[in-house]
Amino acid sequence: MSREAHEITRDDIMPMADYEPVRKERRKAVTVLKKDRRLHIGPDATAYFESYDTMWHQIHEMLFIEKGGDAQIEDELRAYNPLVPNGRELICTLMFEIDDEVRRAKFLAGLGGVENTVSLSVTDAAGATFKIDAVPEADVDRTTAEGKASSIQFLHFPFTDAQAEAFKQSDAVAILAIGHDAYGHMVKLPNPVRAALAADLD
Repeated sequence: MSREAHEITRDDIMPMADYEPVRKERRKAVTVLKKDRRLHIGPDATAYFESYDTMWHQIHEMLFIEKGGDAQIEDELRAYNPLVPNGRELICTLMFEIDDEVRRAKFLAGLGGVENTVSLSVTDAAGATFKIDAVPEADVDRTTAEGKASSIQFLHFPFTDAQAEAFKQSDAVAILAIGHDAYGHMVKLPNPVRAALAADLD
């Protein structure tokens, strides 16, 4: 697996007979990797920042669990490659995690358009601040016509060169925010998280 790669190809896919013996080890490695790629935003939202490695793992898990064989590979590549950062972006899966079904349904019913209110701001050592607005993944609508939001949102944060350089600075201050009227929360990225995500930017 390589953080420098921006696309997973068929050549990167292990035969399931080879994957099964190393699956436990791979899952442990990805758990460690995800530790510095996860952020809680307020009480009910978590951002999981994706990478080549996390998507490689996800594809292999889908192939292993569903056992669709060679015919399944193209579908999985098509589904998960858009979530591999291209070197000038960060990508996160934003999840609203509420166990109580009644409260979750009520909460999501009032959260329409939340995917258009997420942003990442970066302040560099000189005090200059950049704001990167999230761009929702264009595969499907994440808010219904009735105004209900999906509990899972896929978001891209496209960086300019200047924004990327600011984000890479060891003393940069980065804040991830949700600005929806029904859920306004923000979180400062701990430096280990910022450093891990900076590695996604060429």
